[in-house]
Amino acid sequence: MDAGFLANWTTQMRKGLLELCVLATLKGDRVYGYDIVKRLSAVDGLVIGEGTIYPILSRFKKEGLVDATLAESPEGPARKYYRLTAHGQEMLTRMLAAWAEVRTGIDTVTAAEPQP
Repeated sequence: MDAGFLANWTTQMRKGLLELCVLATLKGDRVYGYDIVKRLSAVDGLVIGEGTIYPILSRFKKEGLVDATLAESPEGPARKYYRLTAHGQEMLTRMLAAWAEVRTGIDTVTAAEPQP
């Protein structure tokens, strides 16, 4: 039972952070979709795949957080590149601030001396 609880909790935590990580990957750069997958796959603790990232990017595009453009590739078919919109940059800034607040709060709680 403990293993199941921890697995579920970890999955939920990763889901919440993955959107933040996708937006952060696009900060200041135009990035090919598969490169986002590769960059985030290298992050310890995130367990992701193409089937996870592309639906998020599609939703972000619908929400106006990212733009997508096709560009010719010397290695085969055209590639879809993503970049943050001004709205996406604003949302990333707000999400990072919220994350910092949560992280600081968790650090405070976990470092606190137990109360009698």
